[in-house]
Amino acid sequence: MNINSTPSAPATASMDSADLIAIMHELGHQARLAAHALGLASTEQKNKALLHAAKVMREQSSAIIAANALDMQAGEKAGLTKANLDRLMLNEARIEAMAKGLEDIARLPDPVGRVLAQFERPNGLKIERVSTPLGVIGVIYESRPNVTADAGALCLKAGNAAILRGGSDSFHSSRAIHQCLAEGLRAANLPEASIALVPVRDRAAVSEMLKGLSGQLDVIVPRGGKSLVARVQDEARVPVFAHLEGIVHVYVDRAADLEMAKTILRNAKLRRTGICGAAETLLVDRAIADQSLKPLVSMLIDAGCAVRGDEQVRGADARVTPASEEDWRTEYLDSIISAKVVDGLDAAMQHIDTFGSHHTDCIITQDQAAADRFLREVDSAIVLHNASTQFADGGEFGFGAEIGIATGRMHARGPVGLEQLTSFKYRVHGNGQIRS
Repeated sequence: MNINSTPSAPATASMDSADLIAIMHELGHQARLAAHALGLASTEQKNKALLHAAKVMREQSSAIIAANALDMQAGEKAGLTKANLDRLMLNEARIEAMAKGLEDIARLPDPVGRVLAQFERPNGLKIERVSTPLGVIGVIYESRPNVTADAGALCLKAGNAAILRGGSDSFHSSRAIHQCLAEGLRAANLPEASIALVPVRDRAAVSEMLKGLSGQLDVIVPRGGKSLVARVQDEARVPVFAHLEGIVHVYVDRAADLEMAKTILRNAKLRRTGICGAAETLLVDRAIADQSLKPLVSMLIDAGCAVRGDEQVRGADARVTPASEEDWRTEYLDSIISAKVVDGLDAAMQHIDTFGSHHTDCIITQDQAAADRFLREVDSAIVLHNASTQFADGGEFGFGAEIGIATGRMHARGPVGLEQLTSFKYRVHGNGQIRS
């Protein structure tokens, strides 16, 4: 396999409009045909494709890293932030994590064909609700090349065809990873169009996907910054699984264990600053501010995190800079956190409701009643008690991987894994019944 082979269409910034439309609509047509085949594919076939792709990915790790180096060099030249470069970067450990993710997904139960419910009507009709694939899923993402593997694998296992449009900054990396997936599909005798990678960098390709490729796309999943997701939600003519941003809060309650709070907070903010589950705002109960605020804030600053705080937070450490109203609404995706002192649990939940994005929020407390209220009343896709917000991840939930975190309330919420990538139909068994 030559992962540096020339793509099937020019990788230029722009191309003739008619040619691009033809390329995208052919992708859609082939994906629809592949989706039909995948809907009938056996679990063994799908698992074989995933396991073989994982094997190829390990064998080709040096070539994948070489392709990634081209993207990293271009990203540095383009002035990408440190956080964005971290999201873009691949090394042996991250490639191994991708390969293991493919294997984990292969080991999960097949979500297609499950009987979700069954009942019998008084007239003798026997009715079953059975899980089915969604069809063709478009995934539009930025920076993270690992999404190519995660999204392609999840869609495949759930019986869906995928059309993947990675960001131009991860173009070479995504191509290298995609070709490993294609090798797996070929080994399992499944259509290569089951996982398609848009072969051009032209941004007009995104517009064609948002239009639905003449009805060939069933759902779109955006993975990226606020501007990308907002554009998708505004312009898409097909359903969207999305979150605008992760304004993630850690609230340290008056009954918190300080050492636990420090450990959780440091991990929630600094383990990886560029992921959507990273903490962006620290809230501290005023009742413990005198004894707990300085240790928490100083720990973050000493670890290399800039803190922007209200007046009381600034008083705890002279290195804190003033927070503006905009800071409470900012997803930094960097070593920066906003911090505020609040008047207890009710004020913390009010702040989260006002400024949060319904993504992930955490309470640190030894008061079970306070924790129960927080978990019940905070309207976020993921709420945690005494655990790092960086567990907001499909792999950590046991889903194998995730295609994204959905913060809406329709169909899917939280990590979008295999189960969320299926719909259902009703099977009705009769014995000659007619309706009067």
